[in-house]
Amino acid sequence: MTPSLTLTTNAVEKVKADLLVVPVFAERVLGPGADTVDSVLGGLAEFMAEADFDGNVGETLSVPTAGKLGAKAVLLLGVGPRDGVDVDGVRKAGAALARRAEKSATVATTLLEAVGDGVDKPAAAQALAEGVLLGGYQFIEYKSDAKPSKLAKVIVLARGGARVQAGIDRGVTVATAVIWARDMVNEPSAAKSPATFADAAKKLLAGKGVRVKVLGVAEMTKEALGGVLGVGQGSHQTPRFVKVTYSPPGARGSLALVGKGVVFDSGGLSIKSASGMEEMKTDMGGGAAVLAAMSALKDLGVKTKVTAYVPMVENMPSGTAIRPGDVLKIRNGKTVEVLNTDAEGRLILADALSLAVEDEPDAIVDAATLTGACMVALGDKVAGLMGNHESWSDQVRAGADRAGEPVWPLPLPKAYHKQIESEIADMKNIGGSYGGALTAGLFLEEFVGDVPWVHLDIAGPARANADDGELVRGGTGFGVRTFIEVAANFKKPAKS
Repeated sequence: MTPSLTLTTNAVEKVKADLLVVPVFAERVLGPGADTVDSVLGGLAEFMAEADFDGNVGETLSVPTAGKLGAKAVLLLGVGPRDGVDVDGVRKAGAALARRAEKSATVATTLLEAVGDGVDKPAAAQALAEGVLLGGYQFIEYKSDAKPSKLAKVIVLARGGARVQAGIDRGVTVATAVIWARDMVNEPSAAKSPATFADAAKKLLAGKGVRVKVLGVAEMTKEALGGVLGVGQGSHQTPRFVKVTYSPPGARGSLALVGKGVVFDSGGLSIKSASGMEEMKTDMGGGAAVLAAMSALKDLGVKTKVTAYVPMVENMPSGTAIRPGDVLKIRNGKTVEVLNTDAEGRLILADALSLAVEDEPDAIVDAATLTGACMVALGDKVAGLMGNHESWSDQVRAGADRAGEPVWPLPLPKAYHKQIESEIADMKNIGGSYGGALTAGLFLEEFVGDVPWVHLDIAGPARANADDGELVRGGTGFGVRTFIEVAANFKKPAKS
């Protein structure tokens, strides 16, 4: 169940709800609404002291109301220093609310009124909605003893009128897109073959103001997509290629989004270990993020033309699988010696990037769960950002920061290019023992020409190993919020 969010200026003490959630700042400073609760109930200071509740970020404390308030119960929620509640803090507070309110059908909250001076309130309203929906996310399709959250309605007690309600509505739209991406990533690979994944995308995008084109093997053969066909030939589940086009009237520039869609990665003949395959249903996280973002553009009134390119394959070992030493010819005519069939993502992205360049966009950004090396460098919460154009890289990074999805720039050292040079082909698909994220980026750069391009290696943050803020264990939908933010605020990069 996805809860609804509505804005009202009703009095805190009179609002009818199963639970009232109010903020408390660090050092037990009562926030908006909490002061009203104290004036009605009295004794909050002593109650917090006895419970050792200090108002630190994420702390919660239930307070009995004895029927003195319109709400049946009150939850004090710590939000940290009084001057430090920013947009991301509101998002995390919304997530904490959703987790603690699983047994309450209706919740009212004054959390939005806790933001610091200078914080854009509509942006904070969007973040609150994102936090509530994403923090309360559940994937329970396969649990026989599932306990779905009862949370159905969140009443936001705040001033701001139409602009704040618009922020809430935007947050719901963005979070709904992220939830679809999470669902697709969490779905077992047996239930999301390339064909099924493509069908799910068509269903998602119906009525969303976009054109969807799905290529099968015959069409991909005609289009010379040698990377996609090569990786996909080892599986009886045939590959697909999905292209989605959003063309609003009077578009201000054109953006290409490219996402890796490997529905399961065994490594092919360069087979992974058993433990290495456990989370490989996540390997289509980039493709899911791209498609999910496309579903939100019309509803958000985005004025940029956006085209998505998502190659979908299953990488399996068999008698028909590509072998180490085989050579594939990519769409743009370049040849690749495949020395490791487990470095397959860059092979299908090469075709997708080549097609994107042919459509002459103003800029490209791709997302892929590409290398374990990026996780070694940045851990599992931060995506690596590489690119060929400084101002475009800065624009994407700024969008990711606003969206609350952490990225960090990594270099593309020209001196490392020798590592991907092949003896018999134009290049090979692996580099040396070190800097694997960088050599993968250098490989992809060979297929973007002089178009401003950014590559996001999301191998770490595409999946969460524990609940953390708006993240829930499992697929995170990382990239959806960034793509939407970048598309909504797109500016054509100046030519280098």
